[in-house]
Amino acid sequence: MLIECFTGGAFAENAYLLTCPASGRAVIVDPGGGVDELLARVRQKDLSVDAILLTHAHIDHVDGVAAAKEETGAPIHLHREAESQYRGVVSQARMFGLDMSGLPPVDEYLMEGETLRFGECELTVRYAPGHAPGHVIFVGDGVAVSGDCIFSGSIGRTDLPGGDFQTLMRSIREQILTLPDGMVLYTGHGPETTVGHERAFNPFLVPQYGGSRFA
Repeated sequence: MLIECFTGGAFAENAYLLTCPASGRAVIVDPGGGVDELLARVRQKDLSVDAILLTHAHIDHVDGVAAAKEETGAPIHLHREAESQYRGVVSQARMFGLDMSGLPPVDEYLMEGETLRFGECELTVRYAPGHAPGHVIFVGDGVAVSGDCIFSGSIGRTDLPGGDFQTLMRSIREQILTLPDGMVLYTGHGPETTVGHERAFNPFLVPQYGGSRFA
C-alpha cells in the first residue's frame, strides 16, 4: 500500500491518498485543505478512486469532500454517529469565522470491524470516539490512518462539541495501544509516528499507562 499525504488549509490538516500499486485503485481519506493537490495526483497517476473515507466530520477533515466527490464520483463513507456534525458543517464553519457550503450526502455508513478493500489492499475499521462523535481509524498492513485521536507527542482535543477526554483515552488504550509497536500512525495533523514511540514517550499517555503494553 502506497500512502501519500497532502497537507493544507488554515488547520494544516493531513489528507491521504492510499493506493494499491498492483491495481491502480485507491481511496481518499479525510480530504481537507490539500484536496486540490491530492486530486491532481489522482489525475497524474490515472487512479481509480473506490471510496472517500472520513475518520470524523470536523470541518478541517471534510472541507474538500465536495471537490473529491465531484472529481471522482466515489462513495462517501462515514460512521453514522458522525453524520450530525457532517450535516452541520455550515454551522461548524461559522464557529471559526469561515464560510462553507453544505456537503454531498453520505453514501455508506462505516461499521466497527468491517473490512474495506481496494485492489489487493484492505483496511479494517476501528471505532475510536472521544475527539469527535463517530470517530474511526483505518488499519491496514503495518499502517493506520488515525485521524485526530493521537498525534506525535500529543492527543486530539476534546473541548469541541461531542468531545470527551475519558472516552478519547479509552479509545487510544483499546484501539491504538493494542496495535503492534512498529505500526506507523498517519495522523490528522503533523508528522507520522509509531504506536511504540507514542506508548513510550507521549506525555499524555505515559502518566496514565506507564508506557506499558495493552493487549
